[in-house]
Amino acid sequence: MAEKSSIFDMIGPVMIGPSSSHTAGVVRIASAAIRILGSLPTHATVTFYNSFARTYEGHGSDRAIVAGLLGMATDDKRIRDAFDHAKAAGLTYVFQSVGNASTMHPNTIRLQLRDERTGHAVEVIGQSRGGGVIRIVEVDGFPSDFSASLHTLIIDADDRTGSIAFIASVIAHDDCNIATMFVSRKGRNDAARQFIEMDSGLRAITLEYLRQLSWVQRVTYIPNID
Repeated sequence: MAEKSSIFDMIGPVMIGPSSSHTAGVVRIASAAIRILGSLPTHATVTFYNSFARTYEGHGSDRAIVAGLLGMATDDKRIRDAFDHAKAAGLTYVFQSVGNASTMHPNTIRLQLRDERTGHAVEVIGQSRGGGVIRIVEVDGFPSDFSASLHTLIIDADDRTGSIAFIASVIAHDDCNIATMFVSRKGRNDAARQFIEMDSGLRAITLEYLRQLSWVQRVTYIPNID
């Protein structure tokens, strides 16, 4: 007699579960978020919106998001047991749902992450667009628009004249081509955040140089999460 498969059995080379939107995309949103945080979190508050709010349990998005927060890849068979692995790792989490957020994409997740070991925290809003494709649309209240499928540089800096052009020139010296750039600021001459997607990676010495600039507060580098 053939063994009955569960919905968390392998369906393809890059996905666990019934839907790439509800599993692969969700894992990738979490993967991007922990790289922005800079570590694995010790606590997460996860809010599912719209379609996700109605289906996250039945489609396994809850397990998928926890798996991604633990650093698992989209094809990791441990996703089905993600809750057990979270308990062993000391990760606590809370799930919330908002079923009627008309201004948000149907498959939206808000992650509020905290690492009590370092004191770091981050809030990330991501959208699962289907086929495992994601968009990170907000980080710590700053609007953004990147996929994490390219090398991504996030720079917190003073909003000063020439800063964008200067950073672009530094990147160019690494023979690195900028694919997209999205700049958010809280006000003129106030805090600004640059989200830069690049076709190739940056050297460690270049990242260190950017971190040493007096008007730069933080540099976060996310290689292709795949």
